[in-house]
Amino acid sequence: MLRSLLCPILIFVLVGFAVPAAFGQDDDPIRVDAALVRLNIGVVDGRGRPITQLNRTNFSVFEDGVKQDIARFETTTAPFSVMVLLDMSGSTKTFRQNIKLSASRFLDALAPDDRVAVVEFYSKIRLLNDFTTDKRRAAESIQLANGEGQTDLYKAVEFALKRLERENTRRKAIVVLTDGIDTEAQDRDRRLLSELADDKIPSFLKTEDNAKLNEILDRADKQGVTIYPLALPTGDPARLADPTPRQIEMFRVARSRLKYIADRTGGTLNTIQRLEEMGRLYAEVAADLRTLYTIEYAPTNLARDGKWREIRVEVNEPGLISRTRQGYFAR
Repeated sequence: MLRSLLCPILIFVLVGFAVPAAFGQDDDPIRVDAALVRLNIGVVDGRGRPITQLNRTNFSVFEDGVKQDIARFETTTAPFSVMVLLDMSGSTKTFRQNIKLSASRFLDALAPDDRVAVVEFYSKIRLLNDFTTDKRRAAESIQLANGEGQTDLYKAVEFALKRLERENTRRKAIVVLTDGIDTEAQDRDRRLLSELADDKIPSFLKTEDNAKLNEILDRADKQGVTIYPLALPTGDPARLADPTPRQIEMFRVARSRLKYIADRTGGTLNTIQRLEEMGRLYAEVAADLRTLYTIEYAPTNLARDGKWREIRVEVNEPGLISRTRQGYFAR
């Protein structure tokens, strides 16, 4: 009798768990094949004009000088999943309206099928809306952004990368508006500088010498996420009022780490000199996304030895220049 009762219950439970996977909903966490390397690639002519009409046969991919077979190719029209990160720490409090207006205009420049999620970060990280094609909903989320206190920049990027894992095999990007001053990283930098004489401080801190940053970049590598930092003027070391050598060095390395993030992921660092430029730079990022091709390949070298793998992409049309991420660590 007990066995006859348990069987229908077991069947019900198994079916109940199987239903979401059977429907293949967008929120199901389907991971990209870890054996594949994904590249978002921009191509321009000699005058810097984007070229958007190429096809798979125009590209060759090399890893450590060895040509790789292209497993998958997507044109510039394929949709993106974009995570918009907004720095709502205390240093941005005086120009919040500029941020919100510019970020909202960025949404207008995206394609209809692009999915957008919005996150605000300060001493906390808050998902204001998950991925959606409803740009009006995303714009409302941007208007709700508010906060103060410290800056958990690297934790916010890590959070964004974890959310992007749920976006299946879609193309992925992060657009992060920030001054670049991660509080935890700066506290560590300050400790490293505390015992140094002033003349030993310039260029003492190393851009890549941050475990959390490198962990984030490894996670971005595995998904092929392109990251576009928009650097606010409040993080510019040249704008500090009567700074000490330690302050200059901490701000210098923070800004250089933003460039490191962009270079490692194939994005660009967009430096905001004046707040009036913010909207234009957001628009340039949206335009750049619309010019990217995506290629995946299975590397012939499968060793997970932690060594750097250099990537080179060639285009067989004369006079064209490609841009993508520089490589990855095989971890």
